Amino acid sequence: MPPLTAQAALPLAAPPRSVAVLRLSAIGDICHTLPVVHTLQRAWPEARFTWIIGRAEAALVSGIEDIELIVVDKRAGRAGAAQVRRMLAARRFDLLLHMQFAWRASMVARRVRAPVKLGYDRERALDLQWLFTTHRIEPAAREHVMDGLFGFARRLGVHGRDYRWDIPVPAGAREHAARVIPDGSRTLIVSPCSSHPVRNWRPEYYAQVADYAVRRLGLRVLLCGGTSALEQRTGAEIERLMREPCLNLIGTDTLIELYAKLTRATALLTPDSGPAHMATAAGIAVVGLYASTSVARSGPYFSREWCVDRFDEAARKFLGRSAAELPWRTKIERPGVMDLIRPEDVIERLAALASRQP
Repeated sequence: MPPLTAQAALPLAAPPRSVAVLRLSAIGDICHTLPVVHTLQRAWPEARFTWIIGRAEAALVSGIEDIELIVVDKRAGRAGAAQVRRMLAARRFDLLLHMQFAWRASMVARRVRAPVKLGYDRERALDLQWLFTTHRIEPAAREHVMDGLFGFARRLGVHGRDYRWDIPVPAGAREHAARVIPDGSRTLIVSPCSSHPVRNWRPEYYAQVADYAVRRLGLRVLLCGGTSALEQRTGAEIERLMREPCLNLIGTDTLIELYAKLTRATALLTPDSGPAHMATAAGIAVVGLYASTSVARSGPYFSREWCVDRFDEAARKFLGRSAAELPWRTKIERPGVMDLIRPEDVIERLAALASRQP
């Protein structure tokens, strides 16, 4: 398929009337994308924004009233793809922000009618994304994922940043969170599992840190997570190994209920995972566990100083090179990589955070 023909110069001569945002997944990247969308909404107050998004991810942002959602359910297979085609067939946009370099997303981008389709620069446009765009953002080296997404705004002549999420919390989820985390309760949420099992830490290590948080810092501990068998086994094992009390809610929350609890919590302890970025959106600190992935590239945006970063050590041990010598997207998802993080490393960061907070 030849590249699409560019039909307009950037920045645009006039603000667009309609903008399609294509970012299907995952939860963390949805959280990274939302401030960029809000930044463009502030710059173009008359524009109508439509977000083409995955079904699971839509559950987090569906309450935002000034963004229309077109939901793609990848589990629906051909029937789901046909439904998206029908929804897009009668639509036309002034601008498409193709913000996901994945073949599946580009198949959706083909169906979006817009004279300007803005995607990543050639180096970052994986899976031949550049074939499905008319324009590209400026190249940039070794950026955090959110900074890369703000490259779309820069390319469109919008240079300020609006670090704003404004994710609405329904009354039911808000009341649920208030029951679990009452006013004045200092609470550490532990979300122990990533969707990538090799990024997960040992349950006995979580138990040691959680006991310290209760005993020495006076925090309540909540275990939160999804419904998978791995998450529920991990939560049960942490609870069994802890000597102090905790409340295990793994498998009981919806996505928006977890977000509601994050807005009331003191801090979150988690590996590289979607909840790390939900916590950033909720405005709380994240003690992140990073050895298989890079804090500099994908860490919680405003909490990187509180993360335990063993990525360089992992690079030297497993790949024989420093992190600075590796390609920016490198992941070191090897068995045992998370054992480079010790409980005392996490306790030190958690204690430092507690000393900083009122």
